Amino acid sequence: MKREIEIVTQRIVERSKPTREAYLARIDAAASDRPHRSKLSCGNLAHASAGCLGTEKDRINHEDAANLGIVTAYNDMLSAHQPLGVYPDRIKKAAFEAGATAQVAGGVPAMCDGVTQGRPGMELSLFSRDVIAMSTAVSLSHDTFDAALYLGVCDKIVPGLVMGALAYGHIPAVFVPAGPMPSGLPNDEKARVRQLYAQGKVGRKELLEAEIASYHSPGTCTFYGTANSNQMLMEIMGLHLPGSAFVNPGTELRDALTEEAARRALQITRLGNDYRPIGKILDEKAFVNGIIGLLATGGSTNHTLHLPAMARAAGIELRWQDFDDLSRIIPLLCRVYPNGQADVNHFHAAGGMGFVISNLLGNGLLHHEVDTIVSGGMAAFGTEPHLDDGKLAWRDAPKNSHDEDILRPAEKAFSADGGLRMLTGNIGRAVIKVSAVKPDNRIIEAPAAVFTSQDDMMQAFKDGKLHRDVVCVVRFQGARANGMPELHKLTPPLGVLQDLGYKVALVTDGRMSGASGKVPAAIHVTPEGMMNGIIAKIQDGDVVRLDAETGELKLFVSDDDLAKRDFALFTEKAEHQTGFGRELFGVFRQHVGLAEMGASAILPGGAE
Repeated sequence: MKREIEIVTQRIVERSKPTREAYLARIDAAASDRPHRSKLSCGNLAHASAGCLGTEKDRINHEDAANLGIVTAYNDMLSAHQPLGVYPDRIKKAAFEAGATAQVAGGVPAMCDGVTQGRPGMELSLFSRDVIAMSTAVSLSHDTFDAALYLGVCDKIVPGLVMGALAYGHIPAVFVPAGPMPSGLPNDEKARVRQLYAQGKVGRKELLEAEIASYHSPGTCTFYGTANSNQMLMEIMGLHLPGSAFVNPGTELRDALTEEAARRALQITRLGNDYRPIGKILDEKAFVNGIIGLLATGGSTNHTLHLPAMARAAGIELRWQDFDDLSRIIPLLCRVYPNGQADVNHFHAAGGMGFVISNLLGNGLLHHEVDTIVSGGMAAFGTEPHLDDGKLAWRDAPKNSHDEDILRPAEKAFSADGGLRMLTGNIGRAVIKVSAVKPDNRIIEAPAAVFTSQDDMMQAFKDGKLHRDVVCVVRFQGARANGMPELHKLTPPLGVLQDLGYKVALVTDGRMSGASGKVPAAIHVTPEGMMNGIIAKIQDGDVVRLDAETGELKLFVSDDDLAKRDFALFTEKAEHQTGFGRELFGVFRQHVGLAEMGASAILPGGAE
């Protein structure tokens, strides 16, 4: 094990000791050697089993077998979640055949950032994670389950499910993915059409045709954004069956893995001899492994928000400095769009997660002695599933990449570091993903053009006002202001400016998501504008320096001059806090914590 990884891990352990010990004491007190429903009164139990039939009702009422809870994020307008519709019946069948029972404990909301991108609904997106966590807690509140299976894939859904599951950390948890859709229009062609549309060279008809060819069937979108980064995390943190993240939906192997997930959940309850509660699986080492996986694969910047939030739910405190320190020693092993042209299907075919995990372990870059939902620690995840005469089995993952343009071993890595940096300076703290940014574009010093909405910046681009060296500052996009929407639609115009030879960058207290690409973007600036962050004092023409190499984010205005400036006001506040259900989330905006702490409204986050 690399000494630097041990140092970061121990730092997290020491920092988290009081809160982690309190959390573990709480879940130990909640654990039981008997089925949880044995504590229910007869009336309680009758209600819990009233919807069941025959043998299932007998098993639940007689308390002689485990009962699985299913928490599902199914809906059929998310392509990634559409396959989940048939999962409960498969899980129930597998549980029944194993002598147990399973019930759908509840559903959680699941919105699609791809649909709401640039629309008012996107301003509910980040807060939906907290709602999902709360909905998960409500789903499990009947206290009738001995383990739970979590069905979810996309951006805020998996982090929210994890946060909710950790509130019931004494219950074993298995996360069950759906898999990516087959490959569609190549990613470079999709990006080309988007930039042509931003320039007005093609119309909406041509753009829509390209988008439909990209997102075309059930399954997760195939670029390596937050949804697929979620699946990577659940695997490298030990909550998936090994090798299950990127198996396509509607295949025999996918169905076999779903059924096996139910059987494995039954095997790890307190009723047997292999009790594996999620609250103990997700310890400090597991979260360090998650960060390492994120860095080695070039995953979504959204997880600089989600991993700290998930960790806090387990009594563990992560900081962006932990990400930064690990990024300096973790090599980039993957080139998957937007960090390359391949998609996750190509990544999986080249060797996938089994290759990544085996290679990291072999180079001392991953904690191997960790608890997971299966035996054997992380070494068990250096395998891949297959069907042997129709039966599910695992074999060693490939030792060599099948395509080194997509996936490489550590000794031939695409980059010696993970491409994620923390930026600090008088503007505040931020994160930047540079794995797709060319070295020539990693240092930008230019006058600021300040906006308070992405629409205003888009209009300035269309009016030709940004065709110069410029740092676009888009503020009041933080969680307290308007829910911290993704600003993904700013990527094409910024890319156009960069292609024209201008030095451009983005500085924002908003998000850019897993689609962060070739333009340097200082995101999640904290404190945000609505927390009186210095970003709210920047004026048009101020010179800003973004240096991704040294980690500097500097405003060239003296402290004395800054002190004389008033904080800008969020004049669009009313517009962004009512309508489309946004008025229902006022309490979330009021209590949300710092981005570095996870930007959660339901967990302690140190709001300034």
